[in-house]
This record gives sequence, C-alpha cells and structure tokens, in this order.
Amino acid sequence: MTGSAPLRVVLVDDHEMVVAGLKAMLAPFSGRVRVVGSANSAREALDVAVSLAPDIVLCDVRLRGDSGLDLCRSLAERAPGQKVVLLSVYDDEQYLYQALRAGAAGYLLKHIGGEELVRHLELAASGTTVVDATMAGRAAASAARLERDEFWPGAHLGLTQRESEVLALLVAGHSNRAIAAELVIGDETVKSHVRALLRKLSVPDRTAAVAAALREGVFR
Repeated sequence: MTGSAPLRVVLVDDHEMVVAGLKAMLAPFSGRVRVVGSANSAREALDVAVSLAPDIVLCDVRLRGDSGLDLCRSLAERAPGQKVVLLSVYDDEQYLYQALRAGAAGYLLKHIGGEELVRHLELAASGTTVVDATMAGRAAASAARLERDEFWPGAHLGLTQRESEVLALLVAGHSNRAIAAELVIGDETVKSHVRALLRKLSVPDRTAAVAAALREGVFR
C-alpha cells in the first residue's frame, strides 16, 4: 500500500497489556498502520468504531461480557461494511467458522508477527478474508473430506470433527482437563465444544451426551 494513507485501526482487548503490546508491535509500521483508538469491551468498541469509522477493528474473540463475535454482529447493524479482524489464542476451526458466520473479515492467531499482521490487515482492508494459514489448511482439508463423503462419527448429527473427537473422549470417561491435554487445546475451548455438542444432541449434561452417542450408534 505504498503511497496510500496508513490504515486506521481500533484495537479491542479486555487486557490493557495486550492493547499496549499490539500498539508496540504496530509502531514500527506507522507508515502503513495507525492506531486511532482502543477499547476494553465489545460495547465500548461499538461506540468507538461507529464514532471513528476506522478501516479495521482488530478485536480479541473472547472478551468479558459480549464477545468479538457479538461486536461483528452489532457493527453489521450499526455500521454495515465495517471490517472486523478477530485475533485469538484459540486455533480451533469451530471458532473460525463462528467468526466467519458472524461476518468477520478475518481470524488470526496471537502468535502472529508484526509484519505478517500488518500485511493481513492491508489485505482485509482491500476486501480479502484473512485466515491464519494453518487453520485455513485444516478447514480446507475438512471441507475436502466432506466433499468426498468421508464423514466423521457424529457428522450426521451436525457435530464438527473436533466436537466428535471431544464426544469420543467423553464416552471414554475423560475429564475436561484430560480432553484438553489429549487434543492439545485449552480448557475453555473444551467447555465450548461440550456446550455445542450438548446443544446439538439436545441433551442437558455430559452423562446424557454419552448415552445419546451410544444410543445413536455414533461410536461402535
């Protein structure tokens, strides 16, 4: 974007240290990106974004209270066309799918470097949907498997592949912590998957989920 005005960016995270870290990361690229505002919650970010009309809102997925996904939906109503790129520690496809359904312009992981982050923000501002490369590859592989009718257990019930993996470990009697260790994901991610599969199986708790899985012949 040489010769263009710097992208105007609003940063959103409920941890001040993260906001400060992002500002420091972007500072060397002031000719390409300029931080024009920040917020510590989705509700505050909504007002800031509507007021400042930045090119990009760079927002954490998980916030206290409303989430980054809620912000995407709210901006779609109050400021159609406003681009939100979500930044997260969760490298799980379920979060990616939720983000894209909510209208996010991108989903990136927090281990990203400054140069790569700026490049992705520029792409997002130009209308390209930006996704962490590793996650994009996994999502494409999952889509290819579905195209070939290579379904995983529980796919016919609407479970994602990762939800199916979590359910299999529930059936095996694993705790949330054990599931997190086995799948190399966070405890909160496990809880999110459990909530999702309970909803999809229309059951109230883990015990009922296991019973439903066995009754439906998900695992033989």
